[in-house]
Amino acid sequence: MKERLHLPFMEPKAFIRVVIVEDQEDIRNGLAMIINFSEDFQCVGTFEDGITALQGIPVLHPDVVLMDIDIPGKDGIQVIYELKPVVPDTQFMMLTVFEDDEKIFLSLRAGANGYLLKKTSPAKLLEAIKEVYDGGSPMNSQIAHKVVAYFQHCPETRANDYSLTNREFEIMELISKGYRYKEISDRLHVSLDTVRSHIRNTYIKLQVTSKVEAINKIFRF
Repeated sequence: MKERLHLPFMEPKAFIRVVIVEDQEDIRNGLAMIINFSEDFQCVGTFEDGITALQGIPVLHPDVVLMDIDIPGKDGIQVIYELKPVVPDTQFMMLTVFEDDEKIFLSLRAGANGYLLKKTSPAKLLEAIKEVYDGGSPMNSQIAHKVVAYFQHCPETRANDYSLTNREFEIMELISKGYRYKEISDRLHVSLDTVRSHIRNTYIKLQVTSKVEAINKIFRF
């Protein structure tokens, strides 16, 4: 009797699932090619305007969305603002030509986790996608400089207006910087349930239902 060859069970490869929202076809196709030619990433969908992105992204439920700002229908900032409560586990990263302060901070207020310029090299872009997937907030150096300069001169927050505790404010500050609940738990050396409890209490005090609303109420941009 011929012996059967028993091969070891191999787990299917896990890709970082990426969606691209970009109105220029050549850029959109180029980005999709860069992503699909990289072994750790997979482009699972592309959209050329804000309306179809709002409809399609919740269906695809990607890990990361590369979002242009100046797109037809609804701009990328508004799309993120509307989608964040619908797909809270999806990380959004701006990929745009805009370097002005207003666009940067409106994007961050809407819930963007990173902000890159389109001139970013393919290698740096892939690194940034992995970084934002892991809970980071990647930015080009010139964008990061603007953010740092702003926070060095930013006005006081209104946290005391809502009677937030120091720990509640600390957690919301980390959330505003793109940290995930598990990362906050590890960083503050508290349980995940404790983090969730603080966030629930903060939402009640602020009378909000999402982290985007909470961040907008606490911080001045």
